[in-house]
This record gives sequence, structure tokens and C-alpha cells, in this order.
Amino acid sequence: MSLVDAAIRTTHLLFAALWVGSVLFVTLAVLPAARDGHLNADPLERIVGSLTTISRASAAVLFLTGGHMAANGYPGRNLLETTNGNLVLAMLALWLVLAGLVEVGSSKLTDELQMKKVRAPASQYLVLFRAASVVGLLLLVDAGLISTNALL
Repeated sequence: MSLVDAAIRTTHLLFAALWVGSVLFVTLAVLPAARDGHLNADPLERIVGSLTTISRASAAVLFLTGGHMAANGYPGRNLLETTNGNLVLAMLALWLVLAGLVEVGSSKLTDELQMKKVRAPASQYLVLFRAASVVGLLLLVDAGLISTNALL
């Protein structure tokens, strides 16, 4: 593996961990605290804004680095005809779902927070963030299967 490939792979993994970790933190710590009345609208809006920034940046970096790795690692029809290639395609689908869930959940939550509502929207949109967390964990499992060639 070349130094460039190692750097791309490392960047990909770091941004994946940052993204999924951020979603998990908001899901498991921040939104339950807001739902229970321990946070008001201003800090929660700032946290959700940070999550949105992390999500968008991570999605872009993962798309670029993942595209590079897929193009180099699965030439021709290997992306469609191998187990790992299919796992890469599943990863792309999960990536899209995670980006969509975080974007929709953050947008809806921010709209409510701007009206200074906290408890009800934190409770209502927690389900979107829980779904995003599950998708994020599935992405990490998928990455583990690809990296270990577990299903060859």
C-alpha cells in the first residue's frame, strides 16, 4: 500500500469515526438531556449546528476518499461481482441514509429550537437520531467486514 493510499484510508476511517461518534453523542447524551429539561434552546441549537457541520464535512470527505478507494480497489465489474464490492455498495447506501437522517433531523430540530421549544422537539426527533445511530453503527460493521474480508 502506498503512502497516499494509507493516508486516504486513515482519513476515511477518522472521519467515519468522527461522524458516527458525533451522531451517537447527540442521540445518547444531548437529546435525552434536552428532553428531560436539562438544556435550553440556545446551547442545543449550537450543538445541533456543530453536528450538522461535522455531518456535512464528513459526508463530503467520505464520499471523496471512499470513491478513490472504490475506484482503485474494485476495477471493472468487481464492485458488482464480489462480496466486498457489494459491501462497498451497501456502505454507499447506508452513507446516503445517514446523511439524510442527520440532515432532516437537525433541520427539523433547529426549526423548533428557533421558536425556543426544547423538550417536545427533542423527544419527537430523537427517533430520527436513533435511526441515524443504528445506520452509523451498521456502517462501522460494514467497514469492519470489508477491512477483514470476513465474508469472502
